[in-house]
Amino acid sequence: MPALLEAIGLKKHFDVEAGGFFRRTQSVLRAVDGVDLTIQPGETLGLVGESGCGKSTLGRLLIRLIPATAGQVVFDGQEITRLGANRLRAVRKGMQIVFQDPFGALNPRMPVEETILEPLLIHGSRRNDESRAAVAKMLDMVGLPNSARTRFPHEFSGGQRQRIGIARALILRPKLVVCDEPVSALDVSVQAQIVNLLSDLQGELGLTYLFIAHDLGVVKHISTRVAVMYLGKVVEVADKRSLYARPSHPYTRALLASVPVTHPSQRKRGAGAPLRGDIPTALAPPAGCRFHTRCPHVMPVCRIQEPAMRQAAEGHEAACHLLPTDPSV
Repeated sequence: MPALLEAIGLKKHFDVEAGGFFRRTQSVLRAVDGVDLTIQPGETLGLVGESGCGKSTLGRLLIRLIPATAGQVVFDGQEITRLGANRLRAVRKGMQIVFQDPFGALNPRMPVEETILEPLLIHGSRRNDESRAAVAKMLDMVGLPNSARTRFPHEFSGGQRQRIGIARALILRPKLVVCDEPVSALDVSVQAQIVNLLSDLQGELGLTYLFIAHDLGVVKHISTRVAVMYLGKVVEVADKRSLYARPSHPYTRALLASVPVTHPSQRKRGAGAPLRGDIPTALAPPAGCRFHTRCPHVMPVCRIQEPAMRQAAEGHEAACHLLPTDPSV
């Protein structure tokens, strides 16, 4: 089955300027620096990594909210990185985003009905009984009463606001939804409700998700496959069972080791030690393997040669010199 979305050598670099009257480019921040990634129809690809690794930037690149510095994005068989505004608008109907901050993502001056109706109007629908009925149906699907139509965002709780954001994202019936840490700003008691809602809607509407998060427990619950990102690069991709049971990259093992457990006996034997030190700056990423400055298994080759993605098992790849070149070894 062909991928719904494919990223090929995708990069996003930001110029960082020095202060002063005569501003000049001081350096380049390599937020996303050569990512190859595929998302299959109907799956949920979890994207995890520490804060600052480029997860959210990658999510925005994939749906063209920001332009790429280099590389390609192919969505539903069409290369979209160089599309003009008019052609891109038609494509965007099939890809939407749910933001992290449910309050900041909503216009405080617009009632809920106008907020959810806006995407339909942008894409050519009229403000009529049919479009209002679509809004009412979407409110019901996300678990909000029809009376919510006339209320404003400040009148709702955080979880309810995120339901409004989900309704707005799904009103166009997209194929792909980027969920950019959609539960990290919510109370723990509400997070499970939103995650379960997203799962239910995926089954009902046939959605495909890119689920960006730093909570490995949430990612394990909702994802089909998981991609691990470090300092602008994807370092491991696998189905969730394989990745959580047999992580191949030292960074992935360290992330899993950092997950709290209720008793030390629950810690898996052979699990990696929690990470020490800070993630290096994307303004000057280390040469070779970008994780070598924090890796407990660093070898001389790690400092000079960037590892390529290698097959650790069927459907399981990692970029690490520790893996044999021949996966049968």
